[in-house]
This record gives sequence, structure tokens and C-alpha cells, in this order.
Amino acid sequence: EEKPTGSKDPFALRRAALGVIRILLENQLRVKLLNVIGKRYNNLNSRSLLGFFHERLKVLLRAQNIRHDIIDAAIAMGNSDDVYLVVVRARALSNFLESEDGENLFQSFKRANNILSQAEEKYDKKFSRAANLDYVDGEEERELFKALAKITPSISKAIEMENFGKAMKELASLRKKVDTFFEAVQINTDNQIVRENRLNLLSQIRTICLSIADFNKLDS
Repeated sequence: EEKPTGSKDPFALRRAALGVIRILLENQLRVKLLNVIGKRYNNLNSRSLLGFFHERLKVLLRAQNIRHDIIDAAIAMGNSDDVYLVVVRARALSNFLESEDGENLFQSFKRANNILSQAEEKYDKKFSRAANLDYVDGEEERELFKALAKITPSISKAIEMENFGKAMKELASLRKKVDTFFEAVQINTDNQIVRENRLNLLSQIRTICLSIADFNKLDS
């Protein structure tokens, strides 16, 4: 009933867990491990055992040159007891970050998240409402608003269909418009209405990124 510690693993539990994971991946099996584990263990032990499987999965994926932070970002999302789903998400995220548009958009996410975090602390409020086109000022801002409105439904649909590669491809298409927006627009303008609308626009970027994977888990 105990997990192996250190280098000791008298019952070869690590190898057994890796074997289960390989079977699931090679056969593309969709199994909810918590449902299986939960039939024998209580909730606390089930979560602990799932964490053990995640650690074995990390070993396997790191051997395939998928970064540890990418694996963490995939595991942090919902349904992480579905090993096959975690791997599909991790591989899609890895491919996304290997592309120039993907890496640059991740940097834009960090910039947007930092600006939002500072503003939310300063004004003691969350900026989570949809931006309003009536308060959009400037072509660059308008183009980003239109692009977000266009791709958000398709990204949501792709995620629903578990097509993370398509979702991230759609996300990467925002890269140039986000770059242009940051170059042309002063977020913290003195006009409160315009400023809050721009912060809500950044919040839309943050939300759509976090709907695909937990970008906060990614290294710089």
C-alpha cells in the first residue's frame, strides 16, 4: 500500500506504473485513473497515487524531450487522470512553443498577465468582463478586438473536441496583432473607461490562453 521512496522500490511499482502508462498511450486508451483507483482507495490516497502516476509520466515524456514545465502545464488542467489526454495536450503545447509565433505569444501572455496582476492589485478589482467595441480607440486595438472575437469560438470548439493542436494554431495566429497592439497602445491611459476596456481586452487574452493550458506553469 506504500509508494517507493528514494532508490528503493522492492515491489517494482515504478516499472508497473510505467507499464500501465505505456499500455494506455500505445493503445490510445481513454481511462479515468481516479475512477479505477477510487474503487479501492479513499479520495486522499487516490490523489496521492495519481500523483505517483504523474511522476512516472513526467519521466517518460522527459525522455521524449518534452520540457518538465510543459508537462506540469498539461497536468494542471482538468481531467489530468486521463493519461492519454495529458500527453496529447503536452505534445501540442510543446509544438506550439517550438514555433516562433507560439513562443512570442507566450511572452505576450506573460506581459498581459503582469499588467493585469498589477492593475488588479492597484485598483482592487478583477478585470474579467468582455471588452466593449464602443470604447476601442485606434486601429491596432480594433484589429485585436476583432481577431479575438473571431477565434475565441473556434478555440473553444477545438478544446471541446480535444483538438489542442488546432486550438494552439488558432491562438498563434494572434501573435502579430498582439505585438502591434502592445507597440501602439498605452494600456494605462488616464481615461478610465478606455483603460479598463483595454485591461478587459488583455483579460480575454489571458483567459483564452489559460483555457488551453496553464501558461502560468511555463518557465520564461
